Amino acid sequence: MSEGLTWTVYDADSMTQSEIYGEVLCKLGEENPKIVGLSADMANSTKIGKFRDKFPNRFFNAGIAEQNMFGMAAGLAKAGLIPFVSTMAAFTAMRACEQVRTDICYQNLDCKIIATHGGSSFGQAGSTHHCTEDLAIMRSFANMTVVVPADGIETANAVKASVNWPGPVYIRVGRGFEPRYYTDENYGFEIGKAVEINPGTDITLICCGISVLQAAEAAKFLSENDDLSVRVLNVHTIKPIDRDAIIKAIMETRRIVTFEDHNVHGGLGSAVADVIAESGKGCAFEKVGIPDCYCEVGYPEDLYSHYKLDTDGIIEKVREVMGKDFEEDDDWEDEV
Repeated sequence: MSEGLTWTVYDADSMTQSEIYGEVLCKLGEENPKIVGLSADMANSTKIGKFRDKFPNRFFNAGIAEQNMFGMAAGLAKAGLIPFVSTMAAFTAMRACEQVRTDICYQNLDCKIIATHGGSSFGQAGSTHHCTEDLAIMRSFANMTVVVPADGIETANAVKASVNWPGPVYIRVGRGFEPRYYTDENYGFEIGKAVEINPGTDITLICCGISVLQAAEAAKFLSENDDLSVRVLNVHTIKPIDRDAIIKAIMETRRIVTFEDHNVHGGLGSAVADVIAESGKGCAFEKVGIPDCYCEVGYPEDLYSHYKLDTDGIIEKVREVMGKDFEEDDDWEDEV
């Protein structure tokens, strides 16, 4: 990686998103003395412990008291510091929901929240530790920016970008060794801007997090085996969402499918649906995610397969949508 970071892109194959985040935060801490770290007795699990070890006087452990931790972060931000708060997504979005909303978002404070174990990435831990509602909750808070990186490299980019992004930022990462999609960090990451990772004219797949790699592999397979031109958009920022990229996809492909490791209500799919509805343009549209239920218990890769978020599931859904009777004309009123 550039900018003197202590790890390289090759380390991304043997480091979790959280470990990369910890390394990047240490580098940022060297450059910016205003950065402080907070944890709720999970410094080792969330890997912010790297920052604790390097800057012990700039790290605060609130104990198993997430609500208190976010209140502390608000106070530190009011004092002119830049707190990075790290705990599991379920504890951030639900256990400390009121404090994130009222202490941080209501005051539009410069707090950066790194929520680990997002979605079903801690699948074997059971429903209490899954977090498939957080995007819906966080994007409903005024002033909150919501980012879901595709892999460790994008996590590094998101963490770096968040330092200079005003107001609260929620960055949702996984738990385990999620496979790497990007080969280096220089692909044009910007908060609020989608990344087109595969061009296409037949259908657009809009993804975030773990589904980005799976969609890219599905697009390649469908090109080679079905002669389909599949556009893939990595919409890493759920809020503010890239309206221009989505509307462009509607106009140019007329078929949109979203994929996310989150309940189908309130997350990426719903954010895209809002854009489609507000645009006044008709298109074939479907959302794929956790189907409004509490996620099954199991290893993440098995859950991704079960909920059709892996490459095979995405291929199946694309073929289904492409098989629909669809009027390819200039009349936007009656399309499907």
